[in-house]
Amino acid sequence: MSAEALPVVAVVGATGTGKTALGVELALRLGGEVVNADSMQFYRGMDIGTAKATAEERRGVPHHLLDVLDVTEEASVAGFQQQARTCFAQIRARGRVPVLVGGSGLYVRAALDVLELPGTDPRIRARLERELAAEGPGALRERLLRVDPESAARVRDDRRLVRALEVWELTGRPFASFMPRREYVAPTVQLALDVDRAELHARLARRVEAMVAAGLEAEVRELAGRGLRAGRTASRALGYGQFLDVVDGRASAADAAEATVVATRQFARRQLTWFRADPRVHWLDAAGPGLADRAVQLVQRSRPGPDGP
Repeated sequence: MSAEALPVVAVVGATGTGKTALGVELALRLGGEVVNADSMQFYRGMDIGTAKATAEERRGVPHHLLDVLDVTEEASVAGFQQQARTCFAQIRARGRVPVLVGGSGLYVRAALDVLELPGTDPRIRARLERELAAEGPGALRERLLRVDPESAARVRDDRRLVRALEVWELTGRPFASFMPRREYVAPTVQLALDVDRAELHARLARRVEAMVAAGLEAEVRELAGRGLRAGRTASRALGYGQFLDVVDGRASAADAAEATVVATRQFARRQLTWFRADPRVHWLDAAGPGLADRAVQLVQRSRPGPDGP
């Protein structure tokens, strides 16, 4: 079957389930190229702590949207949406299949779904952040409750509080009105790997242990010299915030490793909740036989046209 007859393929789900390896295998079998949808793998130098695929692990498959930002830059869902869709079009023009791989839920939805993203205004955001610093979140939350009660009920952190008010001031519309619909912009099949919970926890612990052994602390120290602390997005990456505490003398490496394991498990749980809420995702047993064969069959059965979606 030609690449043009196949849908966009997305390998999604929780961290530590084997998305990277399956994405590469599918790209090899289907004649595809990988587009990264892990927001922390956008950053140059953040390799060990994000489990970024090495050149050997990529197995000659072209990868896109890796290493596109410095750690001081802020990742943007709107910017990613445009870049990812441009990648899809260019890959299709080469007669190949786009294989989107990552577990950053909103970034995946931005690439695949009908989703209108409001713009940004640095001046408005800076003013709101000054108000937040001077007055605390209470006054801003009360303001949001008046103009956008639905978003006020959902917002759980200061960053999203500022963003919701910025969107209201820019557009006059509630932030909640920009939520994505479950409607693909192009024929797509989403695949996720199902791993037993106890096994996933064990995998995540081993993964963090391997990262520490591979030099995560040294990587964080090097990135700290390049402005990691100032990075609004990069500094929050799993493992990096915890090991910045080691660099700054606030924690031991053992404490940072344990905190990273706990945070990674919590993150994986949130990812599973996000992707299980989407009925379009096909779940595959990661431990079952013939994983790649089963994934290819699902992709081929989901092809566009009279027999597909």
